[in-house]
Amino acid sequence: MENKFIYNKELIYTIERSQCNKKHLMKILRKHKEIKFVSFVAVDLMGKDTDEKIPVEYFIKNMDQLINGGIQTDGSSVDLGNIATLSDARVDLIPDKTVDWYVDYNYENIDCKTHLPTGTLRIWSYLLHNGNYIDSRHILKTSLSNLKKYLVEKINSDREILNHYGIEKIKDYEDIQFMLGTELEFWVRTPYDSINIHELVLSQSLKEQYWKRTQGVVRTALEQTLEILELYKINPEMGHKEVGGVETYVAEGSNAHIVEQLEIDWKYSNVVKALDNELMVRTIVKEIFRLHGLEVSFNAKPIKKVAGSGKHCHLSIMLNKENGEKINLLEPVEENTYMSKVGWGMIMGILKNYDFINPFISNTTDSLNRLTPGYEAPTHVVASIGKSCNEESRNRTVLACLIRDRNNPLATRFELRSPNPKTNIYMTISAINVAIMDGLDFTLQKKLSNDQIEREFCKNFKDEGRYFNRNKIYREEEDIFEKYTEQERDEKFGVCPRTVYENVSRLDEKNVVEKGLGREIVEAYKDLSIQNWILDLEQRIIPENRKKILACIKLENDNKYDEDLWEQISTLKEELAKDDKDKISLISQIVESARKNDFKNISELQIKMDKKIEELEDLYNKYKNNRI
Repeated sequence: MENKFIYNKELIYTIERSQCNKKHLMKILRKHKEIKFVSFVAVDLMGKDTDEKIPVEYFIKNMDQLINGGIQTDGSSVDLGNIATLSDARVDLIPDKTVDWYVDYNYENIDCKTHLPTGTLRIWSYLLHNGNYIDSRHILKTSLSNLKKYLVEKINSDREILNHYGIEKIKDYEDIQFMLGTELEFWVRTPYDSINIHELVLSQSLKEQYWKRTQGVVRTALEQTLEILELYKINPEMGHKEVGGVETYVAEGSNAHIVEQLEIDWKYSNVVKALDNELMVRTIVKEIFRLHGLEVSFNAKPIKKVAGSGKHCHLSIMLNKENGEKINLLEPVEENTYMSKVGWGMIMGILKNYDFINPFISNTTDSLNRLTPGYEAPTHVVASIGKSCNEESRNRTVLACLIRDRNNPLATRFELRSPNPKTNIYMTISAINVAIMDGLDFTLQKKLSNDQIEREFCKNFKDEGRYFNRNKIYREEEDIFEKYTEQERDEKFGVCPRTVYENVSRLDEKNVVEKGLGREIVEAYKDLSIQNWILDLEQRIIPENRKKILACIKLENDNKYDEDLWEQISTLKEELAKDDKDKISLISQIVESARKNDFKNISELQIKMDKKIEELEDLYNKYKNNRI
C-alpha cells in the first residue's frame, strides 16, 4: 500500500458525534466524493458486526428517514437465536448518534475521479425487533446505565462514601464512567504454508520471539497499521511481537515463510468507545496485513501446542467531577489497604459470579483450548492483588490481577486475562456489570470495614464466607501451576469447564447475570453458542480429526517395538473412526447424538475423542521417529 494514501490530508477518517446529523453529514459527503457507500454497523449476540453497501446518493436522498428511523433487514442474517425467527424476521438497524462514526477505506479500489481510495461511512447502530433492542451494543449500554445509576444512588446515600471521595454534594460530580483497555494479540502468516509445530514449540521455549524486532513485510504492515490507527484517533500505544513465532525464511529476495504472533495496544477509554475501536482495529489489521500478502488469525488457539492469542481487558471506574478532576473509584484513600470498597466489590463480584460470566467469554472449543496450563493463559477462578498493599501484582497465572502505579492513582485497575480476540466483549462486560453490582451489595454495607472485606477476600479454604463460597479460595500470589497439582487446583479454585456445553449449561442455573440481562437474552445466547459448537464439531473438528487419523499410516522396516506401537495406533484409529456390525466409533456416536440433540452425551464423547486424538498423535510421533 502506498504511503500517499495513508497520509493524504484530503481523506476524512472520523465523524464526531456532534456532526452525526443531516446538516453536517450533507456537507461532509458532498465535499468527500471518495465516500461512495454507507454501512449501518450493529453487533449481534455472537459479536459479529453487520456490513452492507448503501450507495451514498441513495443515502443522501433518504437521509432524514435513514438517520432517524434506520433501515430494515432480515433477522435471519444475524445471530439472534430464537428472538428473531424466520416467521418473525424483521429487524431494524437504528443509528447510534451518541458516538463517533468512521470511514473505512478500500485501498484496492481507487476512485477514478478523485484518485483516492473508495470510502464507506460506517454508522454504529442498534438492532430493533418488535420494539425491543436486542443487539450486543445496546445490551452493554443498558448494563452500563444500570451500574451508573446504582453507584450514584449508593454514593449519594452514604456520607461515609462521599467523604471518602471528598465530595460534599451531588452536583460536585457530573459523570461516572466504566473505563476499559484491551490488548489485542493475533497471528500472521504467509497463506497456505505448512507449519512446523516442533520449530514453533522450540522457539517459544527458548523465548526467541518475545518483543523481538519485526522485519520486512511484517514490520511494514505493523508500522502502517499503527499509523492508520493514529489517523482514526484511536491513540495506539504499542505494537510488538508476542511469545509465538519462528524466524522468517527468505527466498529469492522475498519473505517466503512467515509465522509470527503480534500484539497491538491502544489508549483506554470509556467502554463503548473502547469496544467500537476494537472492532475497527481488527478490521484495519486484517486489511493492511492482507494487502501485504499476509493472513491474520484472531482465533484463540490457531496453532496447537504453542501460545494462543488473548485479549486481556483492563477495567476501572472513574468519577468525573465538574471541575475536570477525575477520581479513580478503585483507588484507596485509607493507608495500608489494597483498594477502596468499590474496588473490593468489583473484583469480588466478578470472582464469585465468574461461572456465569465465563460462558460470555469462552463459548467456542477454540477459546477453551487456549485456557490450558503452560501458555500464559488462566485456567482457574482466582485473583492476585500483590504480596503487600505496597506491591503491584506480578502473578500472571491467575484469572484477574490488581494493577497499580503508586505515582499515578488513575492507573489503578483490574486485568482480566481470560478473553480472547473473538470474545464478544460487549456481552462479557454486560455480564460483568451485573456481577459488580452483586459484589458492591456486599462491600458497601456500612457495618463492614475495609479490613473485614479484605479478610473475606483472603479467607481460608474451609472457612464459611460472608460472601464467598466455602471450600474455595479466591486469592493466590504464587504461580498456581508450580505450587499446586492439577487435582489441587481443581479442589481449591473449582473445576474448569472442558467443553462448550459444560460452560454454557451453567446458565441454566438461577444467577445474577440472568437477572440483570433478562432470561430471553441469556437463553438466546446459550442456544446460539450450542448451535455453533455442534456445527464446529461436525464441520471442522471431526473432519480435521479424520485427516489426522488417515495420516497415521503403516511404515516399512518395523521391529518388535514398532509393531507394538502400530498395534496401539491401529486400535486407537478403530475406536475413533471405524464402525463395525457390533460397535460404533466415537466419531459416529457424536454424529448420531447430534441428530438427537443429546448435548450432554456429545460433550462427554468430545472429551473422550480429544483425549484419544492426543494419545494417537503422541504414539504416531514415537512410531514415525523410530526410523533409521
